[in-house]
Amino acid sequence: MTRNYHTHTSRCFHAKGADVDYAAAAKQSGFSAIGFSDHSPWPFRDYVSGMRMPASALDDYAQSVYAVREQYKGALDILFGLECEYFPQYLPWLCAMAEKYALQYVILGHHFCGDEPGGVYNGSLTTAEGVLRYQKDVCDAMRTGLFSYVAHPDLYMRGYPVFDKVCEQAARAIIETAIETQTPLEYNLLGLQHSKADGKTGYPHQRFWDLVAEYKATAIIGIDAHTPDAYLDLATIEAAETFLREKGIPVTDRIRLLTD
Repeated sequence: MTRNYHTHTSRCFHAKGADVDYAAAAKQSGFSAIGFSDHSPWPFRDYVSGMRMPASALDDYAQSVYAVREQYKGALDILFGLECEYFPQYLPWLCAMAEKYALQYVILGHHFCGDEPGGVYNGSLTTAEGVLRYQKDVCDAMRTGLFSYVAHPDLYMRGYPVFDKVCEQAARAIIETAIETQTPLEYNLLGLQHSKADGKTGYPHQRFWDLVAEYKATAIIGIDAHTPDAYLDLATIEAAETFLREKGIPVTDRIRLLTD
């Protein structure tokens, strides 16, 4: 693994470090390319999110990434992206921002259904209805062609108590749509750390990835870096590579860009 597109910074309020710190760590570990994909702001009304930059910070975000790109020119490819939910009502705004700031890619990280204000975090779902709504949104999002890949597609298993028939139904629909739309599914390394810390299997979930292997759907490894040191954790990266290889799951390190 020499390319990672899932990187956050302190702008999202739950990560640490500046853009240049992540670039330095990636270069130290021998990466050839990294993408910054901080959580997208949204034009909320009368609501301030605690997990994403305000829209007013997009200028600084863009200029900072451009500066790091210039600093590492010829040594490390720097890509400029966002991690976004599928909120249909805000997609025109997102597309306008993508054009304004020359955004290169968008990752689907579907943390909330419908909207964030008043919404339920998809990592704490406990009902079949919630899982199926998450599945529908993720499938609809992939069919837009906007998203380069699906981050932590099995996020719903972080809170759901058991991988039951509804979870399998959702997994199969997501995987089949990923194949249909040629959208990679992310094997998320931060999720591995969450599972260890929580003392239980969350995501990546074994049963979900058994189905990915059954379908031979394409995976992409995402560090989901929230600290620069995540780029130095080569043992976790190697464990993910070994897992996917032994499962026979095809892995890509290239993504579809908005300019393609």
